[in-house]
Amino acid sequence: MPAPHLSLPPIDHALSPLTGWTRAHWEALADRQLEALVPFATPGFAQYRLPGRASWSGVVSDGLEGFARSFLLAAFRIAGAGGEVDPRLVERYTLGLTAGTDRGSGEAWPPLTDRSQQMVEAASLAIGLHETRPWIWDTLDTRVQERVVDWFSGFLGAKTWDNNWRLFQVVSEQFLASVGAPYSKADIEGGLDRIEDWYQGDGWYSDGDGRNYDYYNGWAMHLYPLLWARMTGPGGDGGRAAVYRERLARFLATYPHFFGGDGAPVHQGRSLTYRFAAAAPVWMGALAHCTPLAPGLTRRLASGTARHFVERGAPDERGLLPLGWYGTFLPTTQAYSGPASPYWASKGFLGLLLPADHPVWTERELPLPVEESDQYAALPVPGWLLHGTRHDGIVRLVNHGSDHNPLQGPAQDDPHYAKFAYSTATAPETAPRAWERTVDGHLALVTADGTPSRRLRIHPLRCAGRVASSRYDAELPGHDGTFPVVTTSAPHGPWEIRAHRLRAPAGTTVREGGYAVADRTPPHAAHGPGWALTRTTAGLTSAVVALHGWGEEPGIARETAANAYGPHSATPFLTRPQHPGGPSVHVTLVALTRDTVDPRALRESLTCAVEDEGVRVRFPDGTELELQL
Repeated sequence: MPAPHLSLPPIDHALSPLTGWTRAHWEALADRQLEALVPFATPGFAQYRLPGRASWSGVVSDGLEGFARSFLLAAFRIAGAGGEVDPRLVERYTLGLTAGTDRGSGEAWPPLTDRSQQMVEAASLAIGLHETRPWIWDTLDTRVQERVVDWFSGFLGAKTWDNNWRLFQVVSEQFLASVGAPYSKADIEGGLDRIEDWYQGDGWYSDGDGRNYDYYNGWAMHLYPLLWARMTGPGGDGGRAAVYRERLARFLATYPHFFGGDGAPVHQGRSLTYRFAAAAPVWMGALAHCTPLAPGLTRRLASGTARHFVERGAPDERGLLPLGWYGTFLPTTQAYSGPASPYWASKGFLGLLLPADHPVWTERELPLPVEESDQYAALPVPGWLLHGTRHDGIVRLVNHGSDHNPLQGPAQDDPHYAKFAYSTATAPETAPRAWERTVDGHLALVTADGTPSRRLRIHPLRCAGRVASSRYDAELPGHDGTFPVVTTSAPHGPWEIRAHRLRAPAGTTVREGGYAVADRTPPHAAHGPGWALTRTTAGLTSAVVALHGWGEEPGIARETAANAYGPHSATPFLTRPQHPGGPSVHVTLVALTRDTVDPRALRESLTCAVEDEGVRVRFPDGTELELQL
């Protein structure tokens, strides 16, 4: 797909046979985004007040966010070019630092206070100032330097949220240390010690207490400790950096499995409007000399991700990154997301700090795992199975572990965490009315008045090989206690066999939905006894096929303006109405593919045997899957 609204260098298929992108494309994309911000700057360039929905922090905080997050992009561009950039770029951010720290300028940044949004933005400023020190910090008037230090000093002894925010304090106070200003060693060491409590192994951190697994593992939990180590100088990290490098290497070993053949990352977790930031950890691996990935694979993954969004309208015709996934789509965002929030995408440009003659820029691109063969990967810590199919380039994530809830106490469900499956080609239905129905990617017990049970807290049971399982306890209004739903998943090619052992009260309906597919026009839909499917005009098909325990009355749930992938979406689902009460087993074939799907033939060609301890399914190609329940 072309990107006619962006002026990019010619494609280079000799060096980059898969994406055509080179370092020059990254530089051009950075320059376009930085230049597009200028009309939205305040007179002294201390804030960028972009169009779009304001965050809960207010317009001044949002303006600081625009400055700080774009400064991170500018810093990578300036430092990566050795200062050989348009001098107006350096001038703008120098002026902004001067005005933003001047309380009488009319553009002053809010002070750093406990758990304030300014803490997030301070980390970007600290990293940017460190990386551009010869071109910006060292050229500032002494009085301006003192004001900058005074502003950052609000971090000393301050309280942050107990998650990735601890690292904002770490890098900000390390910047103070690097310029000879007062800082708290206890704050820095306390933050770094705290993340040790969240490291769960295999390169995975939880973002705070609980089962909080998503892209923050890569663009925050791994990123900031190694950026901190760059700020400490040789030997100043106390040996911590070696540990961080080893952990990042373990994470990166499977990270390419999250990306589809078209460059799309799996659509799961919060803050997805950061888009390109998904590439940050692969660049960090190269920058910290700890990556297990070949240079050509590093660039292919990062360039493929950037190109994926560019070709689909991000940045838009104005050169801006709107709140959303491709275009503007607010249900993808969170209440803390302001109009400049998407510019954490700047982290995805970290590779510009690598010199132009580095192998990641000079070696020929290599294919992603899904471009070489069908792929399967089990990630026991987050409780995920990844399965990708080479012929259509789709990667699917089967979720039996991440729910973004504390381990104890009240829990909530979130469409970006509660679904059984996510993919590189689909998004969950996230508009409020669709989330109230929660059809897609969910097994629900539905009361007579239509209220579905929610998958609030996921209890992982197993994740190894090609099988994962978990339990959630369904709560229903008007019924005492909970009703356990134990689910086991096993993928095979574009299919997933999903088996549920549950207990339900009499009279309820058991309902299971497949993937929601979205398009510019309403997807085609069809259903028959024991099956249902939806298909976009481009041929992306979602299907559910009843193998055991379902009624003969499937359905299609349609939505408008509910999905990040398009204004019209549809989900196929199966039902078992009027459950007799007590235990039951339900087995479903869930498909997401670009193939032509004949669900009737699939249903007839598969054999499914349900036994006391589990389910055995045999495919026409002879593959047999066993799912214990």
